[in-house]
Amino acid sequence: MEASSVENIEARLLELEKRVYGEKRVRNKPVKCADSLARTQAALGNLANKRERVKILHKKIEDLMKYLDPQFTDHITVPDAMKLQFILAEEDFLLSQAALLEQVSNLQPLLNSSHIQAVPEHATKLQHLSQIHITQQDQSEALSADVKKQFEDYNKMMFLLSKQFAQWDETLRQLEGAKQVKQQE
Repeated sequence: MEASSVENIEARLLELEKRVYGEKRVRNKPVKCADSLARTQAALGNLANKRERVKILHKKIEDLMKYLDPQFTDHITVPDAMKLQFILAEEDFLLSQAALLEQVSNLQPLLNSSHIQAVPEHATKLQHLSQIHITQQDQSEALSADVKKQFEDYNKMMFLLSKQFAQWDETLRQLEGAKQVKQQE
């Protein structure tokens, strides 16, 4: 597959060369674009190295890129007084960040302690413990669901029993009421 893609690229390059140079052949050799471009590059390089003005321009390309940078125009257009105002406006933030950096630098010895450096050794133990914790969490969720179901069943049973007792109490009251009516007659 790679060979066919290389052949495909070569065929496309030959077609391009035919379109650019036509059917001209020099000493029964087709003109190669890559060779021609390499010769042109070398000639331009030789010309550039011979001319002092071109050398100076090459040295100034870096300056030109700096001038073309959009931030450079901001640098030129924003006066120093305005920059000072920006800094003063952010004074509280900068002071808080400086305090935090100072706190980090004070705590740096703790970060370099042997306990912190031994953390990778304890990572496997921690991973094992986290797996146990996850398993126990799943078990506790299952147990909580089971307890909840038992409470629901208990509440249903208590509701049904209280309803049944209320019915028996009503029936007993009616029977006692009928018995008292018979005794009074």
